[in-house]
Amino acid sequence: MAVHAVADARFAFPLGGKGSDVELAPLLCAGLIGWRSLVIAGEGKKLGLYGFGAAAHILAQVAKWQGRSVFAFTRPGDVHTQKFALSLGAHWAGGSDQMPPEPLDAAIIFATVGALVPLALKAIRQGGRVVCAGIHMSDIPAFPHDLLWEERQIFSVANLTRQDGIDFLRLVPQIGIKTTITQYPLRQANQALADLRAGRFEGAAVLVP
Repeated sequence: MAVHAVADARFAFPLGGKGSDVELAPLLCAGLIGWRSLVIAGEGKKLGLYGFGAAAHILAQVAKWQGRSVFAFTRPGDVHTQKFALSLGAHWAGGSDQMPPEPLDAAIIFATVGALVPLALKAIRQGGRVVCAGIHMSDIPAFPHDLLWEERQIFSVANLTRQDGIDFLRLVPQIGIKTTITQYPLRQANQALADLRAGRFEGAAVLVP
């Protein structure tokens, strides 16, 4: 007898995007947390993205569609990823040790590096926001109060609401988001993590059975 599992609608989202399961998979984690971070970041037009990986490569497409200017920050010297960011419509791309050519309205930090927080604060305008989007982050070093002064704000992202998921996935087909993926068999999950840390691929890694 065939067994059919039925998902509880309260914990499911309609997938409006077109593509294979592997192509859509990053939208359900990286895409959703990126969207939540963008909502918290506010409506500023100049957006910095620190760590241009799974979430940022999706969010850059969303921000461009919204008419924002994206400033992409990568590992210092990572010209390859900077070119990848520019190919997705980033206005500017450089190393995380660089300052953007103009003050940002908001910055979202996807990299799990606490030392980026003071750098992001330095890059935003007065009243701007820094959003820490990682689940885990190394310790944030001490920094002078001047970087926080003038009503700059620091936020963290923990979870998303169901409405966030509905809003984002409804927009996916309108925006025409394309995910850049690298597939790994499930048995190579540790290798995928190692490659992620070493920056050996662009976009998102997807584990397949």
